Amino acid sequence: MTAVDNLKRLRNEIPEHVKIVAISKTHTEQEILEVYNAGLRCFGENRAQELINKQPLLPNDMEWHFVGHLQTNKVKYIAPYISVIQSIDSLRLLNEVNKQAQKHNRVIDCLLQFFIAREETKYGLDLQEAHVLLNSDAYKSMKNIKIRGVMGMATYTDNTDRVRNEFKELKQIFDSLKNDFFSHNADFSEISMGMSGDYKIAIEEGSTIVRIGTAIFGERNGR
Repeated sequence: MTAVDNLKRLRNEIPEHVKIVAISKTHTEQEILEVYNAGLRCFGENRAQELINKQPLLPNDMEWHFVGHLQTNKVKYIAPYISVIQSIDSLRLLNEVNKQAQKHNRVIDCLLQFFIAREETKYGLDLQEAHVLLNSDAYKSMKNIKIRGVMGMATYTDNTDRVRNEFKELKQIFDSLKNDFFSHNADFSEISMGMSGDYKIAIEEGSTIVRIGTAIFGERNGR
């Protein structure tokens, strides 16, 4: 099946209220354009340099999501056009996003990334660290970022019970933050969880954004 065929199938399976972000890492501009021409506008990259290289070669109305670990020194390169940074894992990074967004007179949507997996290679906050961030004077003074919700990656495993429990944990974190910090803020509404292998479980557990790469584009290119 082609990427366009895969997208059609996913659209039939995934509820309309759940946003599909096509993870296009390692895939060519032509491959991305095929999916774009099929009507999808939301694409995600996890390496800043790859996004920096691709973005000028693709249509301006694409909604780019950054989903990987982001170094503060790369924020300035994506700040002019990035729609959502899903991987905010420190106050230092959030401060830099705010600083660079201000330079471009923009407000950048952000998700707080939480560590919910049983894998040390993944990044993210815990609930206590998120409380410290959200209670800080630095965060309260930021005018050029908007925290829209949370993001997390489950353990890469065939154990679906573990995956489901990790997604439940992220939903509980979202609910806790909503109650404690965003109860009167309708913009805090997003839960980004679920990828090609586990998006169905994620949607059952409350995901509003799924990050789909292989299930659209096929296996990653070796570059």
